Amino acid sequence: MTDKRLGSATELARAATRFYTAALRDPKSFLSHSHDIWSATIKGALGQAELSIPKGDKRFNDPVWTTNPAYRAMASSYLAFTQGIDAWVDSLQLDDRNKLRAKLLTSVVADTISPTNTVLGNPTAAKTTFDHGGKNLVAGLKNFIGDMAGNGGLPAMVDKSKFTVGKNLALSPGQVVYREDHLELIQYTPQTEKVYSKPIFIVPPQINKYYVWDLAPGRSIVEYLAKQGHQVFVVVWRNPDPSQSDWDFNSYVAALDRASEVACEVSGSQSLQVVGACSGGITAAMLLSLWGAKKIKRAASFSLFVAILEVDGAKNTTMGLFANFETLELARLFSRSKGVLAGKDLERAFAWLRPNDLIWAYWVNNYLLGNEPPAYDILYWNADTTNLPASLHNDMLQLLNQGGLDGGDGWIMDGHKISLQNITCDAFVVGGETDHITPWDGCYASVHAFGGKSEFVLSQAGHIQSLINPPGNPRARFKTNQADHGTPEEFSETASTHSGSWWPHWNHWLVARGGKQVKAKQELGSAKHPPLVDAPGLYVQ
Repeated sequence: MTDKRLGSATELARAATRFYTAALRDPKSFLSHSHDIWSATIKGALGQAELSIPKGDKRFNDPVWTTNPAYRAMASSYLAFTQGIDAWVDSLQLDDRNKLRAKLLTSVVADTISPTNTVLGNPTAAKTTFDHGGKNLVAGLKNFIGDMAGNGGLPAMVDKSKFTVGKNLALSPGQVVYREDHLELIQYTPQTEKVYSKPIFIVPPQINKYYVWDLAPGRSIVEYLAKQGHQVFVVVWRNPDPSQSDWDFNSYVAALDRASEVACEVSGSQSLQVVGACSGGITAAMLLSLWGAKKIKRAASFSLFVAILEVDGAKNTTMGLFANFETLELARLFSRSKGVLAGKDLERAFAWLRPNDLIWAYWVNNYLLGNEPPAYDILYWNADTTNLPASLHNDMLQLLNQGGLDGGDGWIMDGHKISLQNITCDAFVVGGETDHITPWDGCYASVHAFGGKSEFVLSQAGHIQSLINPPGNPRARFKTNQADHGTPEEFSETASTHSGSWWPHWNHWLVARGGKQVKAKQELGSAKHPPLVDAPGLYVQ
């Protein structure tokens, strides 16, 4: 493989050059905005400006920021400075995509110098230090040294000692019935006497481990589906090393095709209800499009969660477009590997795209307050990273540059042109209202890209929280819209809001397409594909 995939020059680095060039070409804008920034910052410091805290900025939740004049002035001056920088970048002569990159560069600096990252500049940390006589800072120093040595220099997000896959995560009973280089295929034990004849075939992202679908009892999609009478199969991607650097979308789709044949043979069904999320949704969409081009009728339905297939349809989104694809560019700045992008490098890249939530919040918790990181299963899964083969990384960047699966000259696979119009089965598309990784309006674009009938559901949560949304959460909400709508705005304006999880709504949709009920088999696998090992299998380890 050439350095085309993992070269040192990145689009982000080029964006920095374009940003500085645009700034130098327009010195009047710089001088004008510098004056405005300086004036607003001084007014804020003198307490002469209104405190305008951006919606969702948790750094300034402490009531002291509004009641204490000194802290109020500090917050006002800092926010005036950051908002002024943002306005200056908006005024530069840059296209939308490079403007997003420029905002990323400036926001990383602005977030780093936030007063909330210091003891005296953070009222909660200052009070804790006073109340505990500085013991929190001693504990924080210990945490800092541990993270520098064992967490790649990032504040730990989770207490990893509390979780073990196969012991308190990924507990649904099942067995691996197929294994090849790219993947294992798990068939789960039926939980009802009768099951729907068309199985659920789940395709997880390659960037994370599969068990987000089987997180823990009561929070497991696999468990929920099995209890509703579905046969469930889940693909477990192998965590690649440099020897698998040539694995690309074509090879992943080919492996997925073979696994789907196994699921059909084992279940005795000619078709499957395919489910994919994030990058797994992209891979599944490629497979279903290929089936359509080849006239293969193996897809009974397609459920697509928090995934953007058409970049042009998401061009009005904000930083989420970065996190969905261009994280891979940023990861190059951290990567030292020649064959894979290491999982830790990807984790670091994602963190620096949302530093307030994924770095500085834990900096404050772990180091200023001296607390241990939380023990939360989703955070553990997020930190249980996987590598990305260099060729797949390159394909994802190419996909971005051409504007998605239907963009540019299209994508050729196995001699066929990939087109979302080839996917003619019914589709169920889910987006997350506060998703920063795959913004929901980008997910919505798939509804009108497919060749069949589609339904869109908007979960009022973030990226993973939209997926892990079990019944019983009193704060859960989701939106549906059975009327005609052609844009995200039209969907939102006339949508109906429902209380609770969207899982039962999805299950009702699956049942309608799941075929007749048949007696559940007592034994997993088949004569051709006997069970190899109990779930969660070997590749997840």
